[in-house]
Amino acid sequence: MSGQPDDIIDCMARMKGDQQPFAVATVVHVHGGASAREGAKAVIRGDGTVVGWVGGGCTLAAVKKSAARALIDGRTRFIRVRPKDGAMAEIGAQQRTEDFDSHCPTGGTIEIFIEPVLPRASLIVAGASLVAQAVSDIGKRLGFAVTVAALPEDLASFSSVDHPIEGFDPEQAIRAASSFVVVATQGKRDKDALRFAIATGSSYIAFVASRKKAAKLKQDLCDEGSDPAAVARIRSPAGADIGAVTPEEIALSILADIVRELRLGALKDDGKSPSHLVPDLGEMVAAPGDMVPNDNTENA
Repeated sequence: MSGQPDDIIDCMARMKGDQQPFAVATVVHVHGGASAREGAKAVIRGDGTVVGWVGGGCTLAAVKKSAARALIDGRTRFIRVRPKDGAMAEIGAQQRTEDFDSHCPTGGTIEIFIEPVLPRASLIVAGASLVAQAVSDIGKRLGFAVTVAALPEDLASFSSVDHPIEGFDPEQAIRAASSFVVVATQGKRDKDALRFAIATGSSYIAFVASRKKAAKLKQDLCDEGSDPAAVARIRSPAGADIGAVTPEEIALSILADIVRELRLGALKDDGKSPSHLVPDLGEMVAAPGDMVPNDNTENA
């Protein structure tokens, strides 16, 4: 675990370039004995590995657990690691502080700010119709990382794409399973594009088609051997019902539905923000260790 500032900066630059989630932990206050100084930083990757230094084992266990939660819900954290059953150190008490009991013999108290850095949400557009072009354009403006899968001669129709795919090869799709997928082929290789969408493993697949056409193609896919449960994930008609007519309006309705799913979808299920952007961190959050929040913990 390196603690050099250049190592931390290089690590953050690489992970941002690779569209990988990470959290930055910064020591804000130190009271009494502690192995880290104020201003010390560390990067916590999604797999729990650490670059930098914010303290020894007692502090690090708390930081990793809190960072894992921050990567799941996208919220910053302010944590305080203090001696178990010891007097509360009078340093920068925060209203939304997570308190962790320390068993370390140094007896110091340390406060750390944790900030998650999440990659852009990923949008995959299959097809080159006017609706597909509008979805790509509006999605780019909304900050999505846009992948377009289309026939080679059709890719030139798109003005700005993060990752073009010639044809419909799911193995070329980046972060496919955590992406929002929109199929807007509108009669040109519909079935190929739907197979591609299913193969991404995404839980969100929108298909621009009438109910009748979508039902026929979905039945065809099942008859040809596609997994019925995977086929059932296809949403059609696509988008929120706003009475959309033009390609741009249809694209707007689709992006509105995606934003609603991104921001509010998982809240209906478990009270957390959607985790489309990060890997499964359940083991990292629940990993056993000597450091657990005390009974006075308030979740940030």
